[in-house]
Amino acid sequence: MTTVAEPTTETGGVLSPQYRALTIGMTALITLVAFESLAVATAMPTVAQALNGLSLYALAFGGPLASGVVAMVVSGTWSDLKGPTRPLWHGTAWFLFGLVIAGFAPTMEILVLGRIIQGFGSGLLTVALYVVVGQLYPARLRPKIFAAFATAWVVPSLVGPAIAGLIVEHASWRIVFLAVPVIGIPAALVMRPGLARGIEHEPRPGKLWDKRAMWAIAAAVGVGLLHYGGQQRGALQIVLLVIGLAGVIAFGPRLLPSGTFVFGRGLPSVIALRGLVAASGFGAEVFLPLMLTRQRGLSPALAGLVLTVSALSWSAASWYRGRPNQPFSNAVFLQAGMLSIVLGIVTAALTLNPQVPVLVGILGWSLTGLGMGTVFPTLSVLVLEYSERDEQGANSSAAQLSDSLSTATILAIGGSLFAAMEPHSAVTAYLVAFGFPALLALIGVQAGRRTTP
Repeated sequence: MTTVAEPTTETGGVLSPQYRALTIGMTALITLVAFESLAVATAMPTVAQALNGLSLYALAFGGPLASGVVAMVVSGTWSDLKGPTRPLWHGTAWFLFGLVIAGFAPTMEILVLGRIIQGFGSGLLTVALYVVVGQLYPARLRPKIFAAFATAWVVPSLVGPAIAGLIVEHASWRIVFLAVPVIGIPAALVMRPGLARGIEHEPRPGKLWDKRAMWAIAAAVGVGLLHYGGQQRGALQIVLLVIGLAGVIAFGPRLLPSGTFVFGRGLPSVIALRGLVAASGFGAEVFLPLMLTRQRGLSPALAGLVLTVSALSWSAASWYRGRPNQPFSNAVFLQAGMLSIVLGIVTAALTLNPQVPVLVGILGWSLTGLGMGTVFPTLSVLVLEYSERDEQGANSSAAQLSDSLSTATILAIGGSLFAAMEPHSAVTAYLVAFGFPALLALIGVQAGRRTTP
């Protein structure tokens, strides 16, 4: 059984002396993972052209997504059996090693290999970081640290694409990959004293590569096929999507708590809601800049402004959720957050009508950011609150798996429906692209009521 030193009862915050280095190091790692994801998306067209690897373009994104699914399950089991320190260090090492391979890759095949390794590492370390929070931070500080994590995901969306674009244009795309380890290694080393001082491990019996790991591999193949198939055309696309969706449906539920898909009280609804918020928010977000540029004639820079506005509102909501003495229950915040996402999606969709000012859509989409910033930190706190010490890894893993599997599925299905409808009726295609995520968010409003045991 894993024994954990009881978190201190001192009144200091997440940046007080006993937590400062650990908080800064963990937040920096989360920021780097988020930055890498956004920066690579900006640089990849140039990379594919430079390495003559356009045929592997989709795999460069689907590969790390799939390997991350496996890593999340392994990290959860590992953290529960041995404590979070080992998967954290291994994850950090594999993440940085994969980036180095990609940065020096002479061919697209080697770059894809590096991306798969990097995805596996990020899956290991992100789950382990959540378990570290559960075992080293007292309950009163968890909202603050998870608010910091949420902001760490959002801030790179403000500057990551622009920085990556400048690097690719004026220097070399390889720097996009190689710059992250230069910062990541010091960030990891900063955490060492806090980790060594706080956690002691007593091995628990169990296998790391158990049946859940095998199910994760099968689900990961499904995710990879969904992602790859969504970028194909014709009969091949349909075959790949059907096989991929079947894999996710068959094996994904085995990785989540019993009752997740029927919104069981407490933890099952928390895990389900994590998938709904990710699928609704990100599922609509990918189509918004496209709609604003094609239907309303905005430049890419102005269309991107809407994402910047939502990122700012996301950060503001996360900051607020980290403050003490909240006036409402977690369930109320979750319902309000999901309702805000519904309103944001609907308002943004109204700009399909040329009579509606674009500013309405931009400001409306900020409601989605407010909802995301409210829901994500709240769910992270509840996952740990509803978990025993030796279940924090598995349940943190389940929350992130719900996020990844739901997002991959909604993007594959939504993207395929959009591609099929858009040549015939662009308005109908966009209404479906926004309507499906809005429906999921509306279901999430009801799911928020069931997060209380």
